[in-house]
Amino acid sequence: MRLGHIENGIVLDHITEGNSMNIYNVLKLKDLDCAVALIQKVDSVKMGKKDIIKIDSPMDVDLDVLGYLDPGITVNIIRDGEVSEQRHVALPQRVVNVIKCKNPRCITSVEREIVHEFKLTDPVKKVYRCIYCEQKA
Repeated sequence: MRLGHIENGIVLDHITEGNSMNIYNVLKLKDLDCAVALIQKVDSVKMGKKDIIKIDSPMDVDLDVLGYLDPGITVNIIRDGEVSEQRHVALPQRVVNVIKCKNPRCITSVEREIVHEFKLTDPVKKVYRCIYCEQKA
């Protein structure tokens, strides 16, 4: 992969400066069998500085996970060297198995097979709460 060109893959753009490594880890991009480029502290007219992640292979990306991690991200789908689709992510109303409940009394601590589900309770402050015990994430 040349750093400036992807034939088929994904570009995660408008990542908040310094957040690309967190996204890299949560999406488990190290496990991919393709080139992945993390570009940090890129000059941006809109953001001042931003990060970018380029993935040189098509893959499914959970927009809810990206929206939870960094709601301003733009997902560019690249096909035949051109942007074929562009998606803007936002804060999801619910996130499933992204956050783990910290409450030791929560049912998710006892029943391991239960999914960890959180709902957005305050979009301004980006507060999510466990649907079972109301613990703040």
